[in-house]
Order: sequence, then structure tokens, then C-alpha cells
Amino acid sequence: MDLKNLIRDVHDFPKEGIVFKDITTVLQDPEGLRESVDQMQAALDGVEFDYVVGPESRGFIYGVPIAYNMRKGFIPVRKAGKLPFTTKAKTYDLEYGTATIEMHIDSIKPGDKVVIVDDLLATGGTSEAMVHLIEELGGIVVKMVFLIELSFLPGASRLKDYDVEAIIKYD
Repeated sequence: MDLKNLIRDVHDFPKEGIVFKDITTVLQDPEGLRESVDQMQAALDGVEFDYVVGPESRGFIYGVPIAYNMRKGFIPVRKAGKLPFTTKAKTYDLEYGTATIEMHIDSIKPGDKVVIVDDLLATGGTSEAMVHLIEELGGIVVKMVFLIELSFLPGASRLKDYDVEAIIKYD
């Protein structure tokens, strides 16, 4: 199945000049959802890890079924103020401001091997912030898997020291 055919382009969202890659059309297609999870999970064949880490909200959508299928734990990364226990935060730059993400301070122990799963790699800011949080807690990022990579943006180059794989690439 060619998943690229299921992704809808939404022009001028969230602001003028942006072509947003909408995956809701993949998610609502039963075979598209299955195929996208299966392909992302296949990218982890042979990778040794303890946890899947995913950012809200689409990292949850893909990370949880992959963690479940592979019998691993799932660690959520959320926007500031959304997690109920003591957290560690990382603020990073966006093209139009800043954002802050958080993880529970006890979610990762030193030496834990993790994979990051998300729907999109664009500028790499969120992923880089997650890597910093994980490493500050003593974890080791062994791979990152994305459904989509916008390879004309600098995300992959920001993460060049890590094993990064995308199922679909837009040049």
C-alpha cells in the first residue's frame, strides 16, 4: 500500500504558505492505519530497546500500538503542565515562538534504551528537545522512527548523530 496516496495536503495551514501533511486520512482508513503502524514497527526490527517515547498527540497515536505490539513500555512527552507528577522540562524554539515539553522525572532510568516515535520530522526542534530530556535523565536514544520526513527542512541534519528513519519522505 502506498501510504503517500492517503496523506492529504492542506494548503495555508497553520499559516499562509505552509502545506500541511494531514495524516487524519491515514488514521481513518483501516488498512492505512494498520499499514502505517506495521511499517513503523518494522523499522525497529533488530533494535534492542526498553521503551517507546512519543510526544503528544500523534506520537501517542503511533507509539502506543508499537509499544504494545513489541511488549515495551510507553513514555509520554507532553506540553508543559499536562503531566500529574514531578517533571523535567525542556524549552525549544519554534519558527514562530517557543514551546516547552515535559517528561516525568522517574520515567527513564540511567542506561534505559529508548526509541522515539512520531508522525512527522520537519525542523527537528521537538525531537531534539526530547533527546535532550531523555539523555539528561540518563537514557540512551537508540533510534527515531517517523511516518513522514520533510527532507527539505533541517530536521534530519539536527539529528545527524542518531539513527533516524522515516517511512515516507517529501523532498
